Amino acid sequence: MAVSVVVVAYNIRRELPRTLLSLSAAYQQHIAPEDYEIVVVDNGSCPPLDEAMWKGLLGNFRLISPPAAPPSPARAINIGLAEARGDVIGVMIDGARIATPGVLHFARHATDLYDTAVVTVLGWYLGLDFQIYAVSGGYDTAREDALLETIGWPENGYRLFEIATPDESSLGSGLVPIAESNCLFLKRASWDRLGGADECFESPGGGLLNHDIYARALELPGAQPVVLLGEGTFHQLHGGISTNSALEELPKKVDAWVKEYKRLRARAPWKHSQPMRPTFLGTLPPAALARLSRDAIKSPPPARPPWASGSTLGCGRSICRLDQRIRP
Repeated sequence: MAVSVVVVAYNIRRELPRTLLSLSAAYQQHIAPEDYEIVVVDNGSCPPLDEAMWKGLLGNFRLISPPAAPPSPARAINIGLAEARGDVIGVMIDGARIATPGVLHFARHATDLYDTAVVTVLGWYLGLDFQIYAVSGGYDTAREDALLETIGWPENGYRLFEIATPDESSLGSGLVPIAESNCLFLKRASWDRLGGADECFESPGGGLLNHDIYARALELPGAQPVVLLGEGTFHQLHGGISTNSALEELPKKVDAWVKEYKRLRARAPWKHSQPMRPTFLGTLPPAALARLSRDAIKSPPPARPPWASGSTLGCGRSICRLDQRIRP
């Protein structure tokens, strides 16, 4: 088995079937069904997930349902890593993300470029704004479903770029430092050296666990970031702990996450830096090329959360307008 993808799921019965379809062998390109597996870890869903979630999909899917599921996904990630059989392992900490069709093909080859490749798939939000702002403006699951219908998904997975906004950690198309990846691939040996996810991150949803995993991966000796061009994962609306929190509730949550991070790491989050410029691998479909062209001309500041000190509540909406202006 060449590649395993660990998908953590919690109460996303609407969203998970789309995620699994996007990871199926009928959707992913240039990779054979026998070359990879999808390991779904149910982190305490109610009702529990069952194998019907991938009924009719081509590929190797497995479901793991641990008997005890803490609020943080850290343990679920580690269980998935232990069960994975691939030489290359990808982790999706949030299973509500639709992938583009070349993610697995390019991730597999990206890990061959360096002994300690840290392969980053950029993250996007479905909709034309950061979802935290979009929801406050009336964006809901019905509108999201309608958006997907406008592009005829899943017929052409690359058209997802036409109806999406880069998330906070992916502004700049990888041309500026990245804070996290919601679809991260490492060789098995690198995951072993990393020690998986730190289960001391106990906040519901993991808090800044994903940022910690990414930062520690980049700090591995010889680490070399590789960013997949023209590929991405697209977050669906599902009431997530951070991505879909009520706007007025988020600052308090972030404050708690930062305190947890400082307690565990004795430093402030978002202070790490990429050790070197990333290697880019992939192709550029027209819908993604427009965004990269704009970022290459004038990259935004390094990734920072939109609720950070000095930001404004309008920053997401300004991105929305820019996206609309550059769409082909």
